Amino acid sequence: MKETSFKSSLARLICRLIELRQITGSDYHGQTLLLRYFDRFLVEQKFTGIRLTREIIEAYDKTLSHLAPRGRANRMCVVRQLCEYLSRSDPLAFVPEPLRTPSSRATFAPYIYRQDEVRALLIASASLAPQGSLRGPTMQTLLGLLYSTGIRISEATGLNLADFYQDEKRLFIAKGKFRKARWVPISPSTTVALSWYVDRRRKMKPNLADSPLFLNLRHRRLHYCTVNHCFHDLLDHCDIGHTGCRPRLHDLRHTFAIHRLLGWYRDGDDINARLAWLATYMGHVDIHSTQVYLHPTAELLEQVNDRFHRHYLQHIHLQGTTTYGAIS
Repeated sequence: MKETSFKSSLARLICRLIELRQITGSDYHGQTLLLRYFDRFLVEQKFTGIRLTREIIEAYDKTLSHLAPRGRANRMCVVRQLCEYLSRSDPLAFVPEPLRTPSSRATFAPYIYRQDEVRALLIASASLAPQGSLRGPTMQTLLGLLYSTGIRISEATGLNLADFYQDEKRLFIAKGKFRKARWVPISPSTTVALSWYVDRRRKMKPNLADSPLFLNLRHRRLHYCTVNHCFHDLLDHCDIGHTGCRPRLHDLRHTFAIHRLLGWYRDGDDINARLAWLATYMGHVDIHSTQVYLHPTAELLEQVNDRFHRHYLQHIHLQGTTTYGAIS
């Protein structure tokens, strides 16, 4: 971990904590990102010391009030880890009490994008400045891929050129969650869109097999912060939002799961049998993890109600009528 990744007076100590975590076998990639937010806060506050106080920690916590409870808890969790690490060499260092991690289902409802909203986002992203650069096609292809496959943003930005198998119509996720690799089949339309992007992408360096699939304007691997910031600008441009917490980039994964379920309902498929497929496709260990993404939207409830009504008419009602006729 390069200290240049962090700018505050705690840069060296933060990097040391990350190195120690990684030595123990932890990936610590997500936590590193959250520590960058805290590091940026320290720089903005012109913090120059090496001892974290209650005042600075509480001030940072107040800046997180706009986040969902789980998001706030995650950010404060890594800050607490840093405080505990610092307290080993400085007994006077402040260590905050651990926050109680709330249930994501009970505290946060993801935003399920309508198809017309996804279409608006893709159209708006295609025309991103600077004109003639790869930025617009990159964002358009990336958002389209997230919506059509439901892969995680970290999995998408981690893709290399060699991970797209055009002829087989599939992607290879080398490092998914918990470092699990998997194959992700993609639809013909997604294959066409991705092929179009790759043709343009290969005209820019680096373009070796192990080069990043998605590049930023500096021709380096695209990172979450860049994508997330751009995505929020696109949400504002397209006037997409709802009351409560702001729609998130990760909600595209929730949207994929719901729309896939809707498609199966409309096609008359056996949902119970398909859930195992969905869990495997999304990189989950079992369907219990997938159920977190299955939220009762109005459209989904309508499909469930219609299916139950048809089942009632075809089986229960008909059976009851037959039995009554036999008794008569």
